[in-house]
This record gives sequence, C-alpha cells and structure tokens, in this order.
Amino acid sequence: METNSTPDPLNTARRFDRREFLWRHGGGLGGVALAWMLGRDQLLAGAETRPGVPRGLHHVPRAKRVVQFFMSGAASQCDSFDYKPRLIRDHGKPFDVGETVELFQSSPGAFYKSPWEWRRYGECGKHLSDLVPHIASCADDIAFVHSMVSKSNVHGPATYMQATGFVLPGFPSMGAWISYGLGSMNQQLPTFVVLPDARGFAPNGPSNWGSAFLPAQHQGTMIRVGRPNPIFDLFPPESAGYITPAAERDGRVLLEQLNRQHSAQRPGDSRLDARIASYEMAARLQTSAPEVLNLQGESAATRRLYGLDAEHSREMGERCLVARRLLERDVRFIQIWSGADNGFPRRNWDSHEDLGRDHLDMARGMDQPVAGLIHDLRSRGMLDDTIILWTTEFGRMPCSQGGKGRDHNPFAFTNWLAGGGIRGGVTYGASDDWSYKAVDKPTYCYDIHATILHLLGIDHTRLTFRHNGVDRRLTDVHGEVISSILKEQIPAQHPA
Repeated sequence: METNSTPDPLNTARRFDRREFLWRHGGGLGGVALAWMLGRDQLLAGAETRPGVPRGLHHVPRAKRVVQFFMSGAASQCDSFDYKPRLIRDHGKPFDVGETVELFQSSPGAFYKSPWEWRRYGECGKHLSDLVPHIASCADDIAFVHSMVSKSNVHGPATYMQATGFVLPGFPSMGAWISYGLGSMNQQLPTFVVLPDARGFAPNGPSNWGSAFLPAQHQGTMIRVGRPNPIFDLFPPESAGYITPAAERDGRVLLEQLNRQHSAQRPGDSRLDARIASYEMAARLQTSAPEVLNLQGESAATRRLYGLDAEHSREMGERCLVARRLLERDVRFIQIWSGADNGFPRRNWDSHEDLGRDHLDMARGMDQPVAGLIHDLRSRGMLDDTIILWTTEFGRMPCSQGGKGRDHNPFAFTNWLAGGGIRGGVTYGASDDWSYKAVDKPTYCYDIHATILHLLGIDHTRLTFRHNGVDRRLTDVHGEVISSILKEQIPAQHPA
C-alpha cells in the first residue's frame, strides 16, 4: 500500500516527545524556552563562572530591577535640583555667559531665577527646590548628576537618545537591552513593562520602548493603568459572546499548531517567535494582570503615601503603586512616563510660555508619587536591589523666554539615581554658575546606561548584538561607569 511521501508537519510534530520537539525547533521559541529552563536549573553546559557570579553575568550584581522615570518635554534643572545662587543674584540682568548663545525657539531674555525657593534637605544638606518637596525629602537616598549633556535640542531625537542611546530611530531601548541581556525573573508577567502617561505618548510614541533589531519579544509591554482595558486585546470583546471557554481552548491549540508549522519553515525569523511568546504571555496575563492591577487591597496609608487621595497626583500615584506591585512580582524593567506630546494647552514639561504654571502643574502630579515609591521600596527592603533613574531629554535655559518661559538647553541638565547600589546624598559633576553649560565631568546617557548595566552585573562593552555587520550595543562606542556614585566598587574583571 502506497503512502504519501510528503510528511504532514502537524502529524510529525505530534509524534515527537517534548525534548525532541523542542530541540528540532531549537532555532525558534522552543529552543529558547528549553535553554531558559535548563539555565534556570543550572544544567546548561558552558564555561565555568567565577565563584559567586551568577551564570550569564560578568560580575556580582548589586541590583536586579530598574524603574526609569522619564519627564517628557524637558524638565528644568535650574528650577528643581541644580541650585545656583548666582542665577538668583543676576535675576533680571542681561543674559551674558561670555559667548553668543543660539536658542531653539527664541532670543535669550534676561537671567531668570526660579519662581520657587530653595532649602537644604537631609543629612547631606542638599539645596533643592520647593517645586519638588517630596523628592527632596529623599535627598539622602539620591545621587544627583548635574552635568548631563544631550547631542540634540529637538525633543524627538533627544528623547531617543535618553531612551535608546542614539538620536536616530531604529535602536533598542534600554529596557529591551536589559530584557535581552538578563531575561525574565518570572513566568507570569512581562520582563519589560511601560506605564505611559494617561494623556498620551511622548515624542516618538511606542518606538521609545521598542526592541528594534533585537528579537521582538524584548520590546516593552504597555499597560494603561486605570483604563477599562489596560492591556490591549487581553480579553475577547463583549460582542464576542459566542466564544465559549471550550472554543477558546480549542482555538489556542489549533493556533499553536499552525504557528509551530509556520515557525519551522522560517528558521531565524524572530517575529513569529515573538508573536507566539506574546500569545502565551497574554494567556498567563489573563490570570495575573487583573490581580496585579487591582489596588483595592492597598491600605489607606499606602494610598496616601502615593498621593491617591489628591486629584492632581492620583493618576501618577496609581501608576507608581502598580509599579511597586510589578516589582514585587519580579518584573525586571519598568518605564514610567510623565508628560504627553499632545499640543496645547501643554501637558508636558516643555514650558516655553509659562514655566511657573506648567512646571507647577507637572511637578504636583509627579513629585509625591515618585517619592512615595522610594519610601515604599525602602520600607519593604526592596530599594537595595532596585535602581531608580529619573531623567528627561534635556534641560532648560537659565534665561527667560517671553518673560515667563524657558527655552531648550541641551548643554546642561540633571539626572538622578537611587537604590540598587547607588550612594545617596552625593552629587556628581557640575554646571556653570547659572546652570547653562556642564563644566565639570560632562556626562552623557552612555555613562548612565553603563552604570545601570554595571549594577545589574553586566559589562556594557560586552552586551552586544550583531546587526548589519556591526556589533551593536546600548552604549554604542562610548560610556564609562560613574564609579564615584556607587556604594562600593564591584569587581569587573573579565573571567579567565
């Protein structure tokens, strides 16, 4: 009796045992999953690691999680964290810094002191502005970097630079690199989660948290906290009442079979693998996400800590509280955005017209929730292994624009870091007497990224991905670890 000489991929796949099936499809998701499971159980063959250094890392990590706060629109350093007595003294005088200054959108007005007063905070005695009193209360936990510099004074490219390390599109975000380098710490939630501002996206939109040329599963998963449908397409629409639980299970089985067949015919293509992984994650999220997003069980004291009892801080407070719940469940990287690129009236940090009005509005929404997260993580013993990074795409000028605003300043702005092996109550680098230009230890995003990777146990020069004939990395060909803001030096020598 003759048989068909062309095997049916679906029937053939069913005759494999689990291990054989996974290894036969080792170039796809199955091989990745099996490698992950073996690595989790320390069963993979490979070079021995140094004592105390987890497999896959370059040195002993001080942290395992990261939260990145991104102030979209360019938060003013000279109104928040970068205290300049001379700017106060020179208020109203002609703007003269010894060189001709070309601004993004205007001609320089007079020197313009901050509308807010400055006070000393913490044992470190750091001068901080009344614009951010809650974050100021955490001064002894924070390392301030006052010498940040950007390569662009345009929002889109500058946002890309802080998010991805490049001013051009097409490069993976820091969260995607960390997901690629370290993988997941849990099986129920994404490795990289993004909590966007409820008012909309920053310039560049979701490409700020994309994976670009890295395997697609490393892109950020967007969760819209507080929305009726916080994760797109997680559940069937209400109109699809004909979908029964049994029909949904059967559909998943058939879809999985078709996907595996398609994947087997296209080795090396990560797009379907990522799609399969997203479906599998979505199935798990149907159980885990509603629980992690449900804040009803949080105490009244915790809700007050995050500002959920005030209208101006509730939305950001809910996102920061969800972030803590995600961190507790071992989500690796969380990105929280403040500000949206949605025209006028401005609802971001881009205060060209009225700094006092716009920055006050933005800071009142951001300040208490961010500080609440720091306090909450410290009280739970989680701040020690969680890095918090606060950043913006560039700063603002110390002169006025139109009397009450400030124009873009790519020459000096502030980042700050806390937790996860960071020394608190310290300052690194400095701008000049007016907060116009970095004059001591000019620092780029590459140095911030290198420092974060270092604290996670990764040598930033060795986290690479081959793309178009180039070994790409998050820090490009730049970057130095800012060792003076670390609690202790971490041995970073290469293994023998």
